[in-house]
Amino acid sequence: MQAERMNRVPEVTVDFWLIKLLAVTMGETAADYLAVNLGLGLTATSVIMAGLLAGALRVQFAQRRYVPWAYWLVVVLISVVGTLVTDNLTDNFGVPLIASTIGFSLALVATFAIWFRAEGTLSIHEIFTARREGYYWLAILFTFALGTAAGDLVAERFGLGYLATGILFGMIILSLAIGYFWLGLDAILGFWLAYIFTRPLGASFGDLLSQPADYGGMGLGTVVTSAIFLAGIVALVAAMTLRAPRVAG
Repeated sequence: MQAERMNRVPEVTVDFWLIKLLAVTMGETAADYLAVNLGLGLTATSVIMAGLLAGALRVQFAQRRYVPWAYWLVVVLISVVGTLVTDNLTDNFGVPLIASTIGFSLALVATFAIWFRAEGTLSIHEIFTARREGYYWLAILFTFALGTAAGDLVAERFGLGYLATGILFGMIILSLAIGYFWLGLDAILGFWLAYIFTRPLGASFGDLLSQPADYGGMGLGTVVTSAIFLAGIVALVAAMTLRAPRVAG
């Protein structure tokens, strides 16, 4: 019975935020690589990545405790899919980024409202059941889609550029940290706000590294950028796995 009550998601540590930032950055560049560089297009890329995500979620839901490789595989794939959802709405259906930003904000609020009504808590320290984990991953999908829309809105539509946008969202995250550690910001609210804003932060720096100089980037390309961040993710997940306490039985 004790094993069944173990949390299925990781504790929020420095490692958590670092690997999450790497994952969202890779999500941005990997989506661009598959859709543009490989020539798969948004539709085919979306179908392929959605299928991979479904498979990874099936593996993750089969776990009864936090398993680093399974959990972070889902995070990387859901980061790519979240990016593709927003890109499809923008490029294939012509939905304005401001509308996507508002729409995903409302969808996220609705998810939290339904989650809280059903479970009585939004704490990530109490993801013990499949239903709670379902709400958790749905919320994360919306945070990635929302973060992509908000980041593109600020960087491209508002014309701030990738570097300025990254600095802007970095300052917002810093203010949240100050609010949490010194001003009494609610831990759950602070976590989810930070989770949302790390998406455009990572995406902005991913675009800064990968995009050509003509578009305000450093020109490393999506292949090199994705490989760098994937290597960082693999290294951190390996370290987390080695440090994870072994569970008997």
